[in-house]
Amino acid sequence: MLEKLLELGERLEALGYRFTTVSPSAQRLVNARPGAEQARGLRDVFGWNRAFQPELLGHELFELTVEAGGCAPISGTNLWRPTLRFSTLGDLLFVHSSFPTVEQDSVFFGPDSVRFSAAIARHAPAARRIVDVGAGTGVGGIVLGMERRGSSIVLADVNPRALRFAEVNAQWAGVPVETVESDVLAAVSGEFDLVIANPPFLRDRAARAYRHGGGRYGEGLAIRIATESLAALARNRTGGTLLLYSGAAIVDGEDQLLSALRPVLDAARVHFSYEELDPDIFSDELAEPAYGDVERIAAVFLQVRVAGTG
Repeated sequence: MLEKLLELGERLEALGYRFTTVSPSAQRLVNARPGAEQARGLRDVFGWNRAFQPELLGHELFELTVEAGGCAPISGTNLWRPTLRFSTLGDLLFVHSSFPTVEQDSVFFGPDSVRFSAAIARHAPAARRIVDVGAGTGVGGIVLGMERRGSSIVLADVNPRALRFAEVNAQWAGVPVETVESDVLAAVSGEFDLVIANPPFLRDRAARAYRHGGGRYGEGLAIRIATESLAALARNRTGGTLLLYSGAAIVDGEDQLLSALRPVLDAARVHFSYEELDPDIFSDELAEPAYGDVERIAAVFLQVRVAGTG
């Protein structure tokens, strides 16, 4: 099936397919508009994930989509529903889970992926071996791999489905990668001098792995990644760098993620910078009980330089 998925992506690229994935709330609004119930083109099928008639794709492309596991019939109708989604970032194509992402092993790609990849592209130092923790679609490692062809790229995730998608996305980009099923860094062997991460940072009632960060406001996994990464980098002779993109709950004007990170950073005695990239993301989450005292959720970016043993 992976070979057919690779072929499907190559076919979409040859057809000039482009799609910028929006936030889930925007996706719901756009798909609820009159006339949006059924797909009328490639972007409607593979981007907006609307129901479609097989004839819309033509026989050859439809059969390839079926063989790649990209669609399923809708019972009692002549329509099919997409089971995969394809997004573009510049000239890069990424396959990920279809909308809505309700399964526990869903693989998400969206505006956060774009912000994350832009931030690390601006700030990542030269590195011999880069580990993308919680890689998901692999966007972070793939973007850096495109720019730093001499670096070794490791894509680590607890989700086997994510690693399958990431491997396919890397092949489309022409970036050699190593994929590792790992809980944070537990199964990543050898030294690395750059860790990048865009972990789940929300409180999700269904505790879906791609979305739920744990902790009071979703900050738990980010804290764990920072703690384990700083310890691992400190064992290197030359040290290394951590670049962490996350969401931060703001309560009474105070950044809850930064407050939780400070003891970790202070204990590690590291130099760091922390900036707010976007003051207001996932605002619809504020209606959830877990965010009853939160005034906004901000996109933030942490850079940490760790001295080594040498």
